[in-house]
Amino acid sequence: LKAVILIGGPQKGTRFRPLSFEVPKPLFPVAGVPMVQHHVEACAKVPGMKEILLMGFYQPNEALSRFLVSAQQEFKIPIRYLQEYAALGTGGGIYHFRDQILSGGAEAFFVLNADVCSEFPLQEMLEFRQQHGDAHSFVILGTTANRTQALNYGCIVANADTQEVQHYVEKPSTFVSEIINCGIYLFTPAIFQHIGEVFQRNQQELALEESSNGWQRAEVIRLEQDVFTALAGSGKLYVYQTDGFWSQIKSAGSAIYASRLYLNQYSKSHPERLAQNKPGGPVIRGNVYIHPTASIDSTAVLGPNVSIGEGVTVGAGVRVRESIVLHGASLHDHTCVLNTIVGWDSTIGRWARVEGTPSDPNPNDPYAKIDSETLFRDGRLTPSITILGCSVTIPAEVVILNSIVLPHKELSRSYKNQIIL
Repeated sequence: LKAVILIGGPQKGTRFRPLSFEVPKPLFPVAGVPMVQHHVEACAKVPGMKEILLMGFYQPNEALSRFLVSAQQEFKIPIRYLQEYAALGTGGGIYHFRDQILSGGAEAFFVLNADVCSEFPLQEMLEFRQQHGDAHSFVILGTTANRTQALNYGCIVANADTQEVQHYVEKPSTFVSEIINCGIYLFTPAIFQHIGEVFQRNQQELALEESSNGWQRAEVIRLEQDVFTALAGSGKLYVYQTDGFWSQIKSAGSAIYASRLYLNQYSKSHPERLAQNKPGGPVIRGNVYIHPTASIDSTAVLGPNVSIGEGVTVGAGVRVRESIVLHGASLHDHTCVLNTIVGWDSTIGRWARVEGTPSDPNPNDPYAKIDSETLFRDGRLTPSITILGCSVTIPAEVVILNSIVLPHKELSRSYKNQIIL
């Protein structure tokens, strides 16, 4: 068994700015650890997992190398990064590196998108494949969405008895099915034959269109549109439906929601990561992660759903709720931080209030997903999570509401519903 985690590259993640300026999006901390570490951990737990490959077109930088080294030490499993020479799409990358994936005689491999948060029922997907279909069938992880939101995802129509995928449409314009694709797959080497057919078809089409200026590449292959659509109804593709939590992490607001889902899971999987109320310590409400190096005043109140990074200082009487505070930030006495991501090394002055509007899914609908909200609506900034980029300084006694502050800014007054460039 192997696993491939698709981490994408620098031209995407634009909805994640200004946070993705400082660190590749897959390394952004969610619930105290890099987003992609949750994937690595889930893969490393599967019995028989021999190697984990990260695939994308980020330049191999210091942060990525550091993460690979520490993850290998922690999970005792070989982890390598394969860099694509260009954005090849979800299928093109694994096809380009198929020899690396199959080396050592891999019988099956998982493919996971890095920008989802999930319980990762990988073991269950393996068992499901043994019960349904033959040794050469492929499995998509699916979950249920509500009718309107399903249109934003890949929709799967499956046979109710066998769970065989009969029809697959990526982001349909009208309602197709409430079962959506979670971006987590289990493949056998036979998938490369199907991707190869798409590759050859692309090559032939490009040869016919000589006027295409050569900017299109035959190697750019999208698993969802090019491969699954063709495989549906052929008896080779199945869907395993999960009731576990699942969400996409596209925007900064969805990172706070993902953080809540993971913190919630920690009570079962990593109770040692959750902060407890101790005499002389801060007041903890709900699930809170605090890095051991953070210094927090005993009169501060944190939680629920708060993640405090490395070397953060939190002063007296500070209130933090539904927020992520990244390493090196300092919250001076009596500040109030709600529904906010506080960037690296930022400072919030005394008695200041920094607040956003949560963009959570509808709590009364069990199948609701987080909306990938647009930044602007009717020419105005949509109220959502407040984001402070790195090294932002907010003076004492000001209020920042529903705003995005780009890195290295010193504010002098209060702001509301603005992007501060």
